[in-house]
Order: sequence, then C-alpha cells, then structure tokens
Amino acid sequence: MTGKKNKPPARGNQPTLTLLGNQKTVQPETPKPDILETFPNPRPAREYTITFDCLEFTSLCPVTGQPDFATLTILYVPGDVCVESKSLKLYLGAYRNQGSFSETIVNQILDDLVAVLDPVSLGVQGKFSPRGGIGITVEATYPDLDDLADLDLLDDLFDDEEP
Repeated sequence: MTGKKNKPPARGNQPTLTLLGNQKTVQPETPKPDILETFPNPRPAREYTITFDCLEFTSLCPVTGQPDFATLTILYVPGDVCVESKSLKLYLGAYRNQGSFSETIVNQILDDLVAVLDPVSLGVQGKFSPRGGIGITVEATYPDLDDLADLDLLDDLFDDEEP
C-alpha cells in the first residue's frame, strides 16, 4: 500500500460503456472476451477485492450435449480497470450454448478476464452440480496459486465450509 490519497474520479471522466442501460442488447451466441467492457478503477492506489457470484451458470457437456449447472465465483483485485457487470453477465451467459468440459470453462474465463483486466490477482471457482453422483469443483488463479500464498487475498474463494 502506498500513502497516496484516494480521490474520487472526476465526473467528466466516465468511460464509454455500450451495454449498460442499453435495452436492445442481444445475448451473444459464443463467449468472446471482446464482449467484456471495463471502466477505470475508482481507487487504483488501494488494494481491494471485487467478487461476482453467478448462481445459475450453465454450459453444455461436450460429449452428451446435456446441460451442466454450476455456481461460479470470480474474485479479483483490480489493476487499472474493473469489469462492467452487465458485460460480464452477457459473457458468462454465452457459455449456455458452449459445449466444454468444466476444467476448460473455468480456465478460459480466467484467461479472458486476465487478458482484459490485467488485475493484481484473480481467481475463478466453478462448483458444477453433480451428474452421475459426482460434483466437480474447478479453481484457477492468477498469478499462480503459489505466488499468492503470502497474500491471503483469495481465502474466501477457496473456503470449503458448507453453508
């Protein structure tokens, strides 16, 4: 942390967001990182976390075509920019028609968000509902988990306590 004072951004410096407030937005067919929109981090001198919980994430099994359901959690410490939530919702919703294994999906989401955001750190966890009696939880982090050992920033993401 630095001793810099955090001033709120000037109102005239608002980013150009094309999806937020747009009533004619169409759900994309495929998840592409160019769907994701960002805005300037309002407190770049402060390390803080942003968490998104997607309780109704869906995708398709690449073998059977059957739907897979998951709870997806994204937790990150922003760098210079933050992701706009409606664009993230549209990006995640595009997986609904995507046939991929859960391991591929979680890692692709991490890769896409890191490429767009260049965050200090980022973690994605997908808790996929049981099919055939077995649930799958996939966790991916940036930087690598070993690099985060001393930061304790992602402890909440990997909390294994049951509700």
